[in-house]
Amino acid sequence: MIATILAAFMLQVQDTTEVLGPATIYGESQRQELMHLTLGSVEVGRNYIENNFSGTLMQSLSAIPGVQARSIGSGQSKPAIRGLGFNRIAVAVDGIKHEGQQWGDDHGLEIDQFSVDRIEVVKGPGALMYGSDAIGGVLGIYTNYLPVEPFEGRVNLFGRSNNLSAGISTRLQGRKDHFYWRLHLTGTDYADYKVLTDEIEYYSYRIPLKNGTLRNTAGREADAALTLGYVGEHFRNDFKVSDTWAKSGFFANAHGLEVRLSDIDYDASRRDIDLPWQSVNHLTVHNHSHYHGTGYSLDGDLAWQWNHRQERSEPVSHGYMPIPPDDLERDFQKHTLTGKFGGKVDFSPRNQLQVGADAEFQHNRRDGWGFIIPDFETLSGGVFVIDRHTFSEDLNVNAGIRYDHVYTSIHSYTDWFTTPDESGTPVYKERSGDILRHFDSFTWSAGAAWSPGRWVLKANVGKSFRVPIPKELGADGVNYHIFRYEKGSPDLDPEQSYQLDVGINWIGERLTLRLDPYFNWFPNYIYLNPGSNYYEGLQMYTYTQAQVLRTGFEAQAVWTLTSHWELEAKGEYLYARQMSGAKKGYTLPFCPPWKADVSAKYSFLEDGFVKLDVRIAGAQNEIVPPEKPTDGWYTLNLSAGKNFRLGKTLVKTGLQVENLLNRRYYDHTNYYRLIGVPEPGINASLMLGLDF
Repeated sequence: MIATILAAFMLQVQDTTEVLGPATIYGESQRQELMHLTLGSVEVGRNYIENNFSGTLMQSLSAIPGVQARSIGSGQSKPAIRGLGFNRIAVAVDGIKHEGQQWGDDHGLEIDQFSVDRIEVVKGPGALMYGSDAIGGVLGIYTNYLPVEPFEGRVNLFGRSNNLSAGISTRLQGRKDHFYWRLHLTGTDYADYKVLTDEIEYYSYRIPLKNGTLRNTAGREADAALTLGYVGEHFRNDFKVSDTWAKSGFFANAHGLEVRLSDIDYDASRRDIDLPWQSVNHLTVHNHSHYHGTGYSLDGDLAWQWNHRQERSEPVSHGYMPIPPDDLERDFQKHTLTGKFGGKVDFSPRNQLQVGADAEFQHNRRDGWGFIIPDFETLSGGVFVIDRHTFSEDLNVNAGIRYDHVYTSIHSYTDWFTTPDESGTPVYKERSGDILRHFDSFTWSAGAAWSPGRWVLKANVGKSFRVPIPKELGADGVNYHIFRYEKGSPDLDPEQSYQLDVGINWIGERLTLRLDPYFNWFPNYIYLNPGSNYYEGLQMYTYTQAQVLRTGFEAQAVWTLTSHWELEAKGEYLYARQMSGAKKGYTLPFCPPWKADVSAKYSFLEDGFVKLDVRIAGAQNEIVPPEKPTDGWYTLNLSAGKNFRLGKTLVKTGLQVENLLNRRYYDHTNYYRLIGVPEPGINASLMLGLDF
């Protein structure tokens, strides 16, 4: 088989999952887990999310080494893995890629974090399984827990102090014979959040903040999901309908200086949502079928997603554009149809072959008087084969190949108002022309895992790819929320990536060590290059390509002193350098600095705990102008939790207090840092759960 042929000289794409939960696996069982799970991956359960609740899903996961939450405000954050985010990270919900307006910097994942049963974070390319968007990693979210009782459920009440957030989440489910059902309902409301400053700077203007409040950053969210299922001896089927809706304000002064002339009293209330604001609605219908027989299994998925996003702002004249007729600045409606089929065959107790095929069609239409990306359609499809061979309990190898074809059609767009050309003649300016592109890619990966004694050693080498998205090909407009004018390039080539990942693990009776170094080479990395031209005071950024080298590591050490005390130290480091192009010698924009976390945890009465940790970030002086350097910082944080049994009901309590010392600092990956907005001060999050 493929893996057997490559075993002599290739080392692994799979294998190294760390389960972060209330229980830590030691000795032989932990070694076996590491031998059979994916290299560079971390798996967390629902208890971890509840015990580390920090607002958004990505903020709750950001304590994992190599994982970052790129935030705008307190209610919106995007996933980033090893400094790569947006369309370089595939977010998959129950195996289906989540398809919204991922290019948008100013909204988070349209996913209810309280519906999650398990999350797997794959740090490194996952393109063999998911195709183009997984060049930087995979965030696998699973909500398909199978009920066992006729009726069971849970209720979570939660809140945060800084933005006066309050919410409730309910999960009800049951099973009778072969049939089961599951219902999720979540609602959240939060106010403007506070920061440790009384003024910020925008366009060299000093803008005061009333009581340190970032005006118009309030929001609310409502989520619902219903699953109906059947499970038999060999066959299981899940049919799920989920809907997520959110409305949030944009920090008024970040949207433009015209807010100074507005009649809106932004300081009248911390909970109202005034213009400018955005709304996002994401509807998903997904059916998953599974069949297994002796030595084989088959899986099939069919899903439809509808994502509707609007941006509304006060109608104000910009440049040659007259005052618009309404407040609908931008409107996007995206329909996505996805189909997947795969199977696994055990040719022998030591050899397993996995094959799969997937296809996806996207249809996106825009509206409103503002423009940034054109209408488009994309059609993509791929097939893959992965072979895994186990030579012994101490040695296994795997290898895989994948082929993809992507078709992208972008429609032309012409302004609805006239602009003088070079001769002074008023013309309707074309912002985007018709673009038709076809992309092909062949990717591969191979690796091995070896466990001599207490060591578990893994390595993987592979090639991944990513096709340029329509925004990179056809954008031409102002992105107010990150303060720049963006221009696409229709001739961009598919992004290629060659990566070597290594996992070094040592498992002792009381001490476990982990080191995950990686090396990544992009012959043609796509990024926004800041230029020397300006539009209405905003700097022009153009999508371009350059050779980029990225290398770094994550490290972790856990020392169990006694049955009650545990010490942990973990950290991450990333080095990135552009090796060609206009910014040769510079790093990449928003490149995270090194970070470390040292904690002491005391456990009591079986499932109670108190943990104190210090988070440290180094200064980031490696920047791409016009970025500014960011000073290093540290925060002291406290978390605690305890479960209580009241009859058949389990009561769960959890407390997170971030930035106990109320220190003022700036996160280099936060977009609001560009206008001098620091991170929040002391911030307490409280979770109360009832499982019945």
